[in-house]
Amino acid sequence: MSNTTLIALALMAISGVAISVQAPLNAMLGRGIGSPMGAATISFGIGFIVLLVLTLIIGDGASLARLGAVPLWLMIGGAMGAIYVFSALWSVPVLGVLTATTVLILGQMIGALLLDYFGAFGLPAQALSPTRMMAAALVVGGVVLSRF
Repeated sequence: MSNTTLIALALMAISGVAISVQAPLNAMLGRGIGSPMGAATISFGIGFIVLLVLTLIIGDGASLARLGAVPLWLMIGGAMGAIYVFSALWSVPVLGVLTATTVLILGQMIGALLLDYFGAFGLPAQALSPTRMMAAALVVGGVVLSRF
């Protein structure tokens, strides 16, 4: 396994932990200010500031000026991130971190299976193999087990 692959795996595992920690922190923020939507707005605002500073530090600030050169519909990704942040901070107090995260992963897997199958956004198409379907089914089992 290449170093790049190991770094990618570690980065995604760390990000998974961050997502699990982010949701209850944002839920606490929402309770603290009395508004889940306000908490999502604050969370996204802080995230924007951190990313902007990092973009400038690494010298990629000029890339921001090229925003007008891409199709407007590509901005949907930011809206999807906002939906996630709000959904997670609202759902964690109702479902708990484990179930909310497991359902999130299930949704990601269903979306990934469909994106792969249709070869969406220029990705190479991947078959809906029994093994891939079983992976999603096991996550469904995890959702069920997380509620007991």
